[in-house]
Amino acid sequence: MYRKLLSIILFTFFIVFNVRSAEFYLGDLQQNTENQDFRIKTIVIDAGHGAHDIGARGRTSVEKDIALQIALKLGRSIQSELKDVKVIYTRTSDVFIPLYERIGLANEKKADLFISIHCNSMPSIKKRIVTGYRRRNGKRVPIYKTVSTPNTTTRGTETFVSGSGRLAEQDAAIRENASMLLEENYQENYDGFDPKDPESYIIFSLMKNAYRDQSIKLASFIEGEYVKSGRGSRGVKELSLAVLARAGMPAVLTEVGFISNPDEERYLNSAQGQSEIVANLLNAIKSYKRQAEN
Repeated sequence: MYRKLLSIILFTFFIVFNVRSAEFYLGDLQQNTENQDFRIKTIVIDAGHGAHDIGARGRTSVEKDIALQIALKLGRSIQSELKDVKVIYTRTSDVFIPLYERIGLANEKKADLFISIHCNSMPSIKKRIVTGYRRRNGKRVPIYKTVSTPNTTTRGTETFVSGSGRLAEQDAAIRENASMLLEENYQENYDGFDPKDPESYIIFSLMKNAYRDQSIKLASFIEGEYVKSGRGSRGVKELSLAVLARAGMPAVLTEVGFISNPDEERYLNSAQGQSEIVANLLNAIKSYKRQAEN
């Protein structure tokens, strides 16, 4: 207990120091924007999961494949329509990339935007059912069994930025951060963070993102574009996500639909659905770019 408390105190000092550095950098960024010198030149596109980390599973497909297909199509669209922007992918094939390396690449390349693409999923609904009866002390007593049934009705999009989030919303963070368990030495890579331990989220909540406002703005543009296409938006939310926590630029994670919903799964796998999602993301990037550069 005391060791964890000491770790959190030391980590807080580390984060405060780095946040101040980030805020100085952000001040330079805002000055450049005001002087009309700032331009969005590099965008990192992250296809969530990969290889043995399949992500969420639908009836006929898995998250890692859909995320990669959309990421590659988005990159090609950006390169086609925004000639002055360089696109960097965290992965272009079915490989596993640790979460810290994804955002590390964006920081190393001094990216101006980071967009991580994922599919959402709802956990199965658990309920107790009566499977029979037995006699106990002369009374007829029911025999219960807990069964799980897929939650196939939830639908819509949502886009996340780095933040603490509410405790009731941490299921999504735990699901996305679970990818780090597949990494070797994950506790060293994330300063002792354990995605299975709710107390560890205190650490990520201390990671103030100097680019929070810009991230929310980009996320809002993305959700707005989804709505224009007739999609149901579940809004912009803040969560303690490892892939966004150390971003040195505006960064978002967008859930493009629920793979656990059969109708949305078909949409996510269809050429039309992916084309619409790519158009939504591209339009959001254009809107953000115009506003940031003017």
